[in-house]
Amino acid sequence: MKPKKLTIFNDPIYGFIRIPSDLIFDLIAHPYFQRLRRISQMGLSYMVYPGAHHTRFHHALGSMYLMQKSIQVLRFKGIEITDTDEKGLLGAILLHDIGHGPFSHAMEHSIVNGISHEHISLQFMKVLNDSFHGELDEAIAIFTGKHPKKFLNQLVSSQLDMDRLDYLKRDSFYTGVSEGNTNADRLITMLNVVDGNLLVEEKGIYSVEKFLMARRFMYWQVYLHKTGVVAEQILISILKRARYLLNEGTMLRASRALLFFLKNDINKTNFDNKVLHQFSKLDDVDILSAVKDWQDEDDKILCTLCRMLVDRKLLHIKVRKEPVNELKLAKKRKKVGELLNLNSDDEISYFIFTGAIENRAYNQTSQNINILRKNGKIVDVAKLSDHLNLSALSNTVTKYYICYPKDAV
Repeated sequence: MKPKKLTIFNDPIYGFIRIPSDLIFDLIAHPYFQRLRRISQMGLSYMVYPGAHHTRFHHALGSMYLMQKSIQVLRFKGIEITDTDEKGLLGAILLHDIGHGPFSHAMEHSIVNGISHEHISLQFMKVLNDSFHGELDEAIAIFTGKHPKKFLNQLVSSQLDMDRLDYLKRDSFYTGVSEGNTNADRLITMLNVVDGNLLVEEKGIYSVEKFLMARRFMYWQVYLHKTGVVAEQILISILKRARYLLNEGTMLRASRALLFFLKNDINKTNFDNKVLHQFSKLDDVDILSAVKDWQDEDDKILCTLCRMLVDRKLLHIKVRKEPVNELKLAKKRKKVGELLNLNSDDEISYFIFTGAIENRAYNQTSQNINILRKNGKIVDVAKLSDHLNLSALSNTVTKYYICYPKDAV
């Protein structure tokens, strides 16, 4: 007799999450998916919010749970979702983040060159589809937005998808930032489909408003928190310096997978299945282990940056509304060079740099969140809302930052 497989996970947000099929169970059990247990959901945000140690594994399961609820609600309202559609939806949402690298977004420009995590997720899905004899065909069509039923694509990727509903609620829970908490159950209950497109019934407009405001708060208070920003930039600088030293012939201790990506320029043209297999071996453990080891390297720049991150003695960061004045930046660069005894501009740039952060809670020009009024009319939420700030949330707000050693103030 074939032994029964585990069919539930106990999640701190939703309680018990049921695994609906053998296919989903086998996908979760696959080493590619199990790797997500070792990929942080929020990168280095735990340096600001100590509880933010949850993983992409948590998030993927949570998103799948919300998708199950959405399917149930829409079917109850008479929307046709076939068993094949359901299998595709659950597969697509479960695997939507499988391509994330260590510490998530920080690695997209450090480990690989110009390759998004969505592209890598798709490569993983194609390889898994071969292993599972085409059972992910529907999931891939939905993930790439090519399924003829638009609302299926929108449930996985839109401005009100199961991915966003889960990560806002989950990240709010683990950081303790209550402003980010959203009522996912209420929003899902208000979903409907008209002319093949996903929308929200009028009774749910206030829940949509709260969702968009929560998204704005979470970006400024959590995802773009200045301490998290500077920690991420230091990590990027560490990997940049390590890559430079390796190319110069310096021997550095690191895992095979990490050394492979630091020694090679990996881009879309050479990202084949062999590279994908190497990527599947890479996770947060590789990065943290290397950073701890490199604290004792002879290279002053590398060891200093690594100690900053390990000991949380980060660069000072100032955030302002206007770009940094070039004259003031030049004076600070000179001071930093003298302070750290650095000569070249390239070396100084590891310790003083500028950048920009952007926040737009709602995009009125793409994949609008539409409200179904009681009279049958469909209206964009920003036009219907009586919330004074909702239209303003569609504007991109840009802030500028400068990072430098505290002693160079």
